[in-house]
Amino acid sequence: MIADNSDVPMNPNRLAISRRKLLATAALFSTGGVGIKSVHMSGPQVACLRSAFATAALLLLIPAARRNWNLRIFLVAMAYSVTLASFVVANKLTTSANAIFIQDTAPIFIVFLSAVLLRERPSRADFLLMIPLAIGLALFFAGDERAVETASNPALGNLVACAAAVSWSFVIVGFRWLARGSHQDGALQAATLGNLLACIFCLPFVFPLPAARITDWVLLVYLGVFQIGLAYVLMTDAMKYVPAIEASLLLLLEPVLNPIWTWLVWHERPSNLALTGGALILGATLVKAWWGSRLPSQL
Repeated sequence: MIADNSDVPMNPNRLAISRRKLLATAALFSTGGVGIKSVHMSGPQVACLRSAFATAALLLLIPAARRNWNLRIFLVAMAYSVTLASFVVANKLTTSANAIFIQDTAPIFIVFLSAVLLRERPSRADFLLMIPLAIGLALFFAGDERAVETASNPALGNLVACAAAVSWSFVIVGFRWLARGSHQDGALQAATLGNLLACIFCLPFVFPLPAARITDWVLLVYLGVFQIGLAYVLMTDAMKYVPAIEASLLLLLEPVLNPIWTWLVWHERPSNLALTGGALILGATLVKAWWGSRLPSQL
């Protein structure tokens, strides 16, 4: 869920630049799958070190990320830390397409969590969205994918990706909760603290480190500083000027590019059922975003 920015005056040049920043954000986010798979370390090791570099980058690049941490921020950050670790582990076990598309089924859980925790009544369109998302999610578990070099245990990886979807739904609802509490930079602060917590939680599984190559450390720095840190810097600035619906559509570039990068580098190809499920999830999300743009804002 992205905050509505419809009240912000639109300068055409600034708006165009902000759109490009969001596309760059999505492109950076999309490289997570191939980057994670290319590091010759275990999932928890990659998750810990990636989040360590991301925490340092966010604290250095965004002053607002350092301020006003409190219990609300901590609770949302806890959910985000689970998402970060689960996403990395899922990418090591299953295909990057499976990991990103299963995580993108989070709206299934958001509909119910927002009703229970935020007392927000879902619309009919929200419930209709659940049908293709649920079918798409089921398709990832309908087939029997074989293990390959880049996906050592697809069945387990799909389950871990489900955990990432559930925790991500708590994060999105948490961002909404923070916004209601006048936490202007709450999402950014929760993301920073979440990376720190993910690093701490995964730290016991880091040692002993394998004989990593220089390229492994370069990739880890890239994943933390650029794929997370720089991406959040660009997104935080762009979201001030781009309307929420348009921003959500531009960010859909991430799940489109994610499996393409992995296919280009590792020749990793999801199963036909997984591709069908991913197409259903992406298509349903696109239609929902387009339909939402036709309705007056409820934020």
